[in-house]
Order: sequence, then structure tokens, then C-alpha cells
Amino acid sequence: MSAPTARLTRDELRELFLFEDLDDDQLDWVVAHGDVVAHAAGTEVSVEGEPAECFWVLLSGTMTMVRRVGADEVETVRTSSRGVYSGAVQFYFGDQITQRYPSTVRAITDCTFLALPADEFAVVFRRWYPMAVHLLQGLFVGIRNTDELVGQRERLLALGKLTAGLTHELNNPAAAATRATAVLEDRFAGMRHKLALLADGRIDGHVLQALTGLQEEFVGRIGSAPELSALDRSDAEDVLSDWMEDGGIEETSDLAGVFVAAGVAEADLDRVAGAVAAADLEPALRWLAYTMETELLLREIRDSTSRISALVEAARQYSQLDRSPHQDTDLHAGLDATLVMLSAKIGPGISVVKDYDRSLPLVPAYAAELNQVWTNLIANALDAMTGSGTLTLHTARDGDCALVEVRDTGPGIPDQLRRRVFEPFFTTKPVGQGTGLGLDVSWRIVVNRHGGDLRVVSRPGDTRFRVLLPLTEQTRTPPGPAAEVPAAG
Repeated sequence: MSAPTARLTRDELRELFLFEDLDDDQLDWVVAHGDVVAHAAGTEVSVEGEPAECFWVLLSGTMTMVRRVGADEVETVRTSSRGVYSGAVQFYFGDQITQRYPSTVRAITDCTFLALPADEFAVVFRRWYPMAVHLLQGLFVGIRNTDELVGQRERLLALGKLTAGLTHELNNPAAAATRATAVLEDRFAGMRHKLALLADGRIDGHVLQALTGLQEEFVGRIGSAPELSALDRSDAEDVLSDWMEDGGIEETSDLAGVFVAAGVAEADLDRVAGAVAAADLEPALRWLAYTMETELLLREIRDSTSRISALVEAARQYSQLDRSPHQDTDLHAGLDATLVMLSAKIGPGISVVKDYDRSLPLVPAYAAELNQVWTNLIANALDAMTGSGTLTLHTARDGDCALVEVRDTGPGIPDQLRRRVFEPFFTTKPVGQGTGLGLDVSWRIVVNRHGGDLRVVSRPGDTRFRVLLPLTEQTRTPPGPAAEVPAAG
């Protein structure tokens, strides 16, 4: 920054729309405290993230305003309009909020600026316009408090929905395990009874050895038994039922169902019949059936408890309760955990496609906060498709960033609404069904917390929310909550 040049006069200040209505005393204060500063082309006037010490007013030349988005800079304003302002635009709050420059301002050509010290300007501004300052403070604090209260309520509602969905998902395998355990108890009793009949001394030991050999063989096949359609299963059961009825065995439907599920065919029953006397065929078959059904039930219990463990792991991954807040993060694990948590919202008419680039490296991130982003984006996509369509989760590397896309085949977002989707409290949902904070929160998490980018591309049948996250640690100080006001008038 160049050294201050000559001061402005009252008349020169009145030519600027910011100061045209000030009285003489107020203008004298600005004259006395405002430095006219020259910046050569290409120099920085203010730097994003640094303490906001000055309120800058453009007097001549062309300036540009840029924001960091990941590893790139995005130009938000380029202007030569005399009187536009930037920098400490919320100076009147003083030390009530952290004052940092939200953007970097550069001189495109040689420029001159009026620089007013933010701290001193705040004191006199509050004295000049006490009511205006109260209104501005009330607006800022009111919006912030409303944001926090409504955001907390929305998070509680979302937590309730996720908890209900998780409870529903846990209930299914838990009920299956309970049901299988009850049946298993009965089957063990039946197996003991049939074994007693086989071992009452009438059957030779070699025959029992042959039966136990068949038992081990049949049990060993269970894991590789082919999956049959309902029609093929019914046909196979009819074949086995006919075989047993021809052998004088009654009530064969339950036996046939177990044998088919275990992969036992008619030729296998012939082997059993060849190993025992005709009078012992029924107890032998029922004993084998009890054995195989027991194995099937044990597998069902194992699968159910494994499903419960997987759901608990997904909940742990989603909440990140046992992790440090910031760590190298597997984006795919977070996306998968979010799908599990939202599984109750994914109806039978929704197809989920995971188009993952598994070579994507770990990303330094606040994992739990990113899971909140995935929740918002996926839930919105599911709502947009109203029960029918395709949800696609796509990951890839985009330069120095990781790209995550959430796509849906819903009706799309109209142009006039797409520009506003990241505004606080803006929602396209009916009254009472949305607070309009989900995408605003997501934007702040991605952009402010991670130095990334979040944008939307939409047309009917193809809406994509694109999240870019830097692959390297961001060392810059994130901007404060104040919004840059690049120009007015």
C-alpha cells in the first residue's frame, strides 16, 4: 500500500453517494480520519481472511474482488464505479463479531481509495446513527439467532427421522434372529427325539456311520445351494414330496421345503434310502431334515446379527463419535453410511447407483460435518423424485480436488429458483415441510469449513449437486460470518 496522499475536501466527499447527506461536522470527521491511498495496478488492497482494519471506498481506477474456492480464485466483482465500498463493511459491530476481510480486493489499474479506520469509524458511526445501528444489530443478531434455533430444530427433526429409520432397519434382523432362535430350540428337541429312535439298537453301527456321513455332506452343501425362483422351488419341492409319498412317508411338505433349501435333490434321497431299512427311512429323513434346518437357522441368526453389526458400524461411521473432529476421511465410507441411515426413505421405486472412483485418496475433512452435507443432498434428491427414479452417487478426482456428485432424475430446479437454493431459509418445499437451512448449512460446511465449492446444475430429469473438496490441508484462516458488500448505490 502506498503512503496516504492529500485529504479529500467536504465538496469532494459530497460527490460520493455514501457521504452526500452528512452534515458539515460529520464530513469534517471523515476528512480528518480518511486517508486517500494509492494502489498500483496488480497490488492487493485487502486479503481474504486477514483482520478487517479498514473500510475502503473506491475513488478512481478499476478494482476486482475474488474469493478462494479450493485451490482456485473466483472473481465475484469487477468495477470502476466511483464510491463502491469493501473491506470492513460491518465495522459498526466493533468487537461484537470477528472482523475479517471476506474477500481479496486487488487493483486492476492504478487506483485510489479512501481508507477509514474501522475501529474509530465504528465509534463515531454509532454516535451519529444510534437507531440505525440498533436496527442493523437487531437484524444481524435476529437472523443469527433464528438460524441457530431453527437449525437446531431441523437437526433434531432430522435426527428423529434417522433414528426412526435406523430403529426400523435394526428391528428387521433382530426380529429374524429372535424368530430363528425360537424355532431352533424346537428343532433341537426334534433332532434329539429322532436320534433316539435311530439309536434304539435296531440300526447297525455302520448304517449310523453312513447316515452321519450323508449328514455332513448335506450340511456342507448348504452354503453353495443355488438360489431358486419361486416357481423352480415349488417344482423341486413337488418332486421330493412325490418321492417321499411313494416311500410311504406322510406330511412331506415341511421336509421337502428344508431339503430344497439345503440343495438336496432326488438322487440324494435315493442314497439315504439305500443306507437304511425301509422302516427306518422316515426317522432318518426327519433326523437329516432337523440337522439341515438347524444349520439353516444358525446361518439366519448369523446373517441377522451380522446385519445388526453392520448397521451399528454404519451409525458409528455416520456420527463419527469415536473419531477426532478433523482427520483424513474416506468419502465413500461416509456416503455409504449415509445411505444406510436414510434407507427408510429409499422406496422400492428408487434405484441407487454407486459410481465410485475407488482410487480417490483420503480427504482432510470434518467427517461428521460432511456426512451432514451428504444427508441434506441425498434427502433432497429423494424428495425430488417422489418415490420413483435413480439416485446416483459419483466420485472422481478433479484437479487438486475430490469431486462428489449427487444426481437425481427428478423434475429439476427452475432457473429462477436455482440461483436462490443456497440462500438461508429459502425452500421449494410446501409450508411446514422445510426450513430452507439444509443447503445453506451444506454450503457453509463445504465452502467455509473446507475451502471447497458447492454448486448445482439442473435440467428436467438430471439434477446434480457438485461438491469439490481440496485433497490437501487448507492452512488459510477461514473468513468470518460477515458477507462482503462489494457495491452499493
